[in-house]
Amino acid sequence: MINPTFDIGSRTIDRLGFGAMRLPGDPDEARRILERAIELGINFIDTADAYGSSERLIGASLRPYPGDLVIATKGGLGRSGPDGRPEHLKEACEGSLKRLGLEAIELYQLHTVDLFVPYDESVGALKELQSEGKIRHIGLSNVTRDHLSRAQSIVEVVSVQNNYSVSRRDSEAVLDVCEQQGIAFIPWFPMASGNLAKPGGPLDEVAREHGATPAQVSIAWLLHKSPVMIPIPGTSSPVHLEENVAARDLDLTDDELKRIAYAVG
Repeated sequence: MINPTFDIGSRTIDRLGFGAMRLPGDPDEARRILERAIELGINFIDTADAYGSSERLIGASLRPYPGDLVIATKGGLGRSGPDGRPEHLKEACEGSLKRLGLEAIELYQLHTVDLFVPYDESVGALKELQSEGKIRHIGLSNVTRDHLSRAQSIVEVVSVQNNYSVSRRDSEAVLDVCEQQGIAFIPWFPMASGNLAKPGGPLDEVAREHGATPAQVSIAWLLHKSPVMIPIPGTSSPVHLEENVAARDLDLTDDELKRIAYAVG
């Protein structure tokens, strides 16, 4: 059985979160999705200032927020690409606070690496925001082990968000470090499955054995993969939301986990 929760700072979250990048732009639809996510026990929502109206819709739909809800957002990705300038990050954080209707953001993540700005300066800006009480915890996104190490020389890092799924595992080394140090690893695009989900493929076979879908098995595989893994599948459909949440209850055997792990997608 998997451990169903993970602690970020003093907050305990369910290990299956909700990624708000695909949140519908229609306010009523967005409210239905978000409220249903809360009803289903999700208490970790990941968003970003770069996700269009996502932050504003979350604030409008869920305030006043449930006491156990943790909202994570990101800054550092501008309209034309990465923007890790300290002045931009501070402005982005202020905008997120306003749109979300928060006095402090529980988890604020540097969205990506800006090759034209010294990484220490970008991370240093988040440290300043933390010192000012505008963010409580700091996370990183789209990073290597070296980026993580450099950031840790400046601040405490509580999470890493990288592209990771059953069919894309090139962040395995970063995941290993997170597991060793008890840092949350938040895989974005967690349901990418490639050829593994084709008829007769390992995900398809395991799904049929459990009366589930390949997408559900891919989520369950991540939950079984590591105790620090916090998948954040997103959707604009209430039906798909309920299917994603049901993946928490899939108990995969060791043999099934190995069949998936050793397959090549």
